[in-house]
Amino acid sequence: LTAGSWSCNFGCPWCQNWRISKVLPSDMGEYVSPEVFIALVWDAGCQGTSISFNEPTLSLEWSLDVFPLAREKGLYNTYVTNGYMTPEALDLLIEAGLDAMNVDVKGNAEAVKKYCAADVEKVWRNCQAAREARVWVEITTLVIPTVNDDEGTLRGIARRIRDELGPETPWHVSGYYPAYKFTAPPTPVRTLERAHDIGVKE
Repeated sequence: LTAGSWSCNFGCPWCQNWRISKVLPSDMGEYVSPEVFIALVWDAGCQGTSISFNEPTLSLEWSLDVFPLAREKGLYNTYVTNGYMTPEALDLLIEAGLDAMNVDVKGNAEAVKKYCAADVEKVWRNCQAAREARVWVEITTLVIPTVNDDEGTLRGIARRIRDELGPETPWHVSGYYPAYKFTAPPTPVRTLERAHDIGVKE
């Protein structure tokens, strides 16, 4: 069962979830306590928790309360995240019971700095640290025309996954659609197929 809140620590102009991540908190739903959330997970027959929709690191304290309660029920805990957190925050999440992360790698260093105002090396650092702590890591790249769809960028991401996280690490390549402040055309299927082929080859 997935929960989320509002806002993000990235400013990606193509945000595919902008109706969630860019709204004011007054426009969102009501607060759900960790105890109530775990009861909802259990009652729904779900196998675990996921914190997602917007950047889950912004719900750090809530996550730290949810994860141990989930573990007590035999449930797993996941994050769908841009991976942009301090090492201390990641350590706290792991200690509390984080089992898996799906991390967005949005492009090479230049693109992430230009469009997200962030340092992609911190994302890679956190992916490696999570793997070393036996957290299951998967990588997702939203393939965006003119941003990260060139062969060099895609091959570079695939190689880093292989070399730094291991060849068994899943890499999801997904299609972008014009959203929020970005108007590039949708990602062609052939571009995603090319990204897939690059990933398999690497």
